[in-house]
Amino acid sequence: MGILLFFGAALLLAVTPGANNLLGLHHGMRYGIGRGLAGLAGRLAAFVLMIVAVTAGLGQLLAASELALTIIKWAGVAYLVWLAARMLWTARRDGTPEPADEQQPRRSGWQVARKEFLVAITNPKAVLIFTAFVPQFIDPAHGPVPWQVALLGAVYLLAESVAGIGYIAVGAGVKAARLSRRARRNLDRGTGVVLLGMAGALAGSTAG
Repeated sequence: MGILLFFGAALLLAVTPGANNLLGLHHGMRYGIGRGLAGLAGRLAAFVLMIVAVTAGLGQLLAASELALTIIKWAGVAYLVWLAARMLWTARRDGTPEPADEQQPRRSGWQVARKEFLVAITNPKAVLIFTAFVPQFIDPAHGPVPWQVALLGAVYLLAESVAGIGYIAVGAGVKAARLSRRARRNLDRGTGVVLLGMAGALAGSTAG
């Protein structure tokens, strides 16, 4: 019952719109399911590192360090602004008409995965999920704490995968609709504006 309760709570957190989910939607729209899943793999890799850090006891030290969280926060702000600027520039740039299916595969799965990895690893709220949210479901009476952290971390990864695949599938559905070049530019522009808004919200939030 405890695991099911945690999974439900984790799924609610995971489906909440955020930078990674927005990128998953964007990658699904531009590149389809394959590269969208590559991006999700990059995101999950970042979360695995956080789970390992928490299991080793490093996560709590990081969460308790205001300086560390501040550095992570501003690195995340800078990266989101950079991503937003690139999307807005791409949307604004004029050029010869480009067939979407021929042009978009230029970005490799590794590049897409790296992008989502960096967004996840520089998000202090993601750090706090594993240092503040997950520990609430740990009961020392039910076994060694590190094993419980690892188990709950795996369940959270499952919830994140379900949510991420959902966003990617929606994006891929939009791609299958074969929108016009103008509509794709508008989507890029909208994504860039939302990412800028997220960067602003992150910049205005407290590190802890």
